Amino acid sequence: MIGTLLNTLTVLLGGVLGVIFKKHISKRFTAVFFQAVGLFTLGLGIKMTLGGHEILLIIFSLIIGSLTGEWLKLDKRIEQFGEWCRTKVKGENEKFSEGLITSFLLFCTGSMTILGSLQEGLGQGHELLFAKAMMDGFSSLILATTFGISVGLTAIPLFIFQGSLTLMAMTLGTNISMTIITELTAVGGILLIGLAFSILEIKKLKITNMLPALLYICLFVWCKIHLFH
Repeated sequence: MIGTLLNTLTVLLGGVLGVIFKKHISKRFTAVFFQAVGLFTLGLGIKMTLGGHEILLIIFSLIIGSLTGEWLKLDKRIEQFGEWCRTKVKGENEKFSEGLITSFLLFCTGSMTILGSLQEGLGQGHELLFAKAMMDGFSSLILATTFGISVGLTAIPLFIFQGSLTLMAMTLGTNISMTIITELTAVGGILLIGLAFSILEIKKLKITNMLPALLYICLFVWCKIHLFH
């Protein structure tokens, strides 16, 4: 898991450097950066979404996933977890929880995360995750100037999530259906579009509550492949 380890280190390092050099980075440049990241996230999300083919399954996944997340109150639970982390690290940034959620979604739901982790697990190289590591490291540095140390702490769930995908690919090998990966990427793209709206301050959406959709789309596509064919 060399790619995942490098990605984890760059996010952690970028988060730490962002906190250290926060006062030396102009708010004007930070604002422009967030606009650029927001537009890039929107474009990436649209591209990922357009790759999906199972429209009905995607819609059902988002609806049921959102209802599940709302029922479980994922956004509030993660916010409470973020506040707990903030008290433990004695953070003073009021945007601690927001930084934790924004960073996780940005670093962990993109196509490069999914495809790069699977590529590494299948023994097809680390190049995609290496490129992602460099991008995430720089993004982590700038994000940390606004959200503080919570961005660096995202390295922990990033390692767990990407590492799990890599281990899954190593275990299942070529048995992983590309159809599932394609539709999973499409749902992830829709979540990124929602995240872009929040970053660009168009409208703040409860993206965290929609995360179960990623699990439902895998389940629905698997059922269609194995039970209805």
